Amino acid sequence: MSPPQLRVMGGEVGDIFWDLPPWIVYTPGYDVGCSIYVANPAEEEKEYALMARLSSNETVISDEALPVFGYTWFKVAPGDFVRLRGAFRFDESDVDLTVLLIERETEQITDSVSTRLVAPAAAGALPPAWPGAPGAPGAGFDWSSLFMMMLPVIMVGMVMPALRPERKEKVAPAREAERKLLPPGRGE
Repeated sequence: MSPPQLRVMGGEVGDIFWDLPPWIVYTPGYDVGCSIYVANPAEEEKEYALMARLSSNETVISDEALPVFGYTWFKVAPGDFVRLRGAFRFDESDVDLTVLLIERETEQITDSVSTRLVAPAAAGALPPAWPGAPGAPGAGFDWSSLFMMMLPVIMVGMVMPALRPERKEKVAPAREAERKLLPPGRGE
């Protein structure tokens, strides 16, 4: 029996990353700009295609190819990556946007990235709360937890002045020969 292989990220024949957060507030009809990174971890050049998929729950709303420099397929050198800048525009909100990376030789999805496009009315003024955060459903704010987090900082602030050694400033005695007097001003 061999030990399990650790798979850090992505696919074996290609990885995809982007700079979008897990969810964004999106108004239909506006552009969403992003940078997509496609990496080739293989030892030979690979060709890839990108597909954009919009889905709501388990229902696929649309599937479309994303052209790169006007072509469906693009090449990535072995052990290298490409950075693709672009924008999306959709007529829907409250959907999941998934960009699929397809490797040409196998024509299989090798990796994907996803973000939720949330309608402004559903998003509210702030992002959704973390579980247990103030305002989260079923959670009240416990001020003692904030105090417990700040306690070490307060204690260090109180102890540091006592640990600091006293500084004695050296003051050179003034000599009369070195002291120069300024000439009297106008009216004196």
